[in-house]
Amino acid sequence: MSSRTADIDFTFARELTVRTTVEALAATGWALEEPLWYMVNDDDMYDWKSATRDHTQDVLALLDAPEHVNHHAGVCVYHEQASTGGRLLFFPGRLACSFTPSIDRRRLPGSAGFTDLSWYMHTLVPPLLTVGLESYEARDIGH
Repeated sequence: MSSRTADIDFTFARELTVRTTVEALAATGWALEEPLWYMVNDDDMYDWKSATRDHTQDVLALLDAPEHVNHHAGVCVYHEQASTGGRLLFFPGRLACSFTPSIDRRRLPGSAGFTDLSWYMHTLVPPLLTVGLESYEARDIGH
């Protein structure tokens, strides 16, 4: 049995913050998942941690702290109305991030497991344009 992975890579014209990105995505129904999953890769371990929503401001401050700008940072977002979500991984320098639909991934109807990348792009690209989106590349790969 084969499996599939999908992701969308975004490149920005200017440095962005996790907070600004999450706030922009809220315009199309995205929000931080509860429990709030996050990660700062300052030790090459990519250890994801969880927190309750009442710690949202502390987690966003940690992810956006100046000492973490040159580390990978990540947060899980969820679209409640669509019942799907995934991981946003921010790259060092904060000029790029990647979205991986990893929570109840939407599939193309009638396909053999292909991800409905057009739905994700329709809900992710417009709000990211407001924070300097310059380009994107989407992939759905079978293994």
